[in-house]
Amino acid sequence: MFVTGKVLWIVAQPLTLALICKVLAFLALLLGRRVLAGFLSLMAGTILFMVLFTSIGAWSLQALEARYPRPTLATPPACMIVLGGAFDLEVTAGRGGMEMNQAADRFIEAARLARLYPEAKILVSGGDGSFSGDYKGDADLSPAYFEAMGVDPSRIIRETASRNTAENVGETKALLAANGLSDCLLITSAYHMPRAKALFDQAGLATVPWSSDYRASGRVELRLDFTQPSLNAQLASTAAREWGAILVARLRGQADPLAP
Repeated sequence: MFVTGKVLWIVAQPLTLALICKVLAFLALLLGRRVLAGFLSLMAGTILFMVLFTSIGAWSLQALEARYPRPTLATPPACMIVLGGAFDLEVTAGRGGMEMNQAADRFIEAARLARLYPEAKILVSGGDGSFSGDYKGDADLSPAYFEAMGVDPSRIIRETASRNTAENVGETKALLAANGLSDCLLITSAYHMPRAKALFDQAGLATVPWSSDYRASGRVELRLDFTQPSLNAQLASTAAREWGAILVARLRGQADPLAP
């Protein structure tokens, strides 16, 4: 399923769909199907326009980010689960050090909480999610990161095998049981939280959602936006991937991330 999911996403992301429509339009034109070619070209143009020149990406992510606002903690947490995806594994392997991507807030927030609650254990869940499997994953890289942030790396429990959210849950469940931990904070990107929380709930793992890495302001309206096409495309791609993953989870009966 891991490889299938990766391949499907390559095909299904918005810019790839636009390219596929354009290629099919060209083939239809060669076969003399002018009406079909025109329709496919219109589809390609519509996808590109929506992705590049509207706020649909941020607007779609905002709906997911609003699902789980940060709660007020009545008591200090005994543990926190940090889902991987924050390190740029390829660049880190090539350059050394600890190179992070846009999801770095997951680990920044975890380090802040770790210093605020010095007794809490930190379970980092995330292996190498690349096709090659040649890199160190987030869990392997995390001890050096937390030590650099002034957090004792002996507090870290590493889950190094998972490659996606479903595997995060399965592998984490075993480690929580082995270490006698429960009711942990769950730290991940705000747009990813609905799906992650639903999968943890389905596995019988009670967690306290602690969202981070917000991508939208919370005040985004669906409108035209010609000021930042490259950012719009990035946000639309992220939104399409997450909404697609939610749909797949529901169709497979894994979880319903949008249920009350």
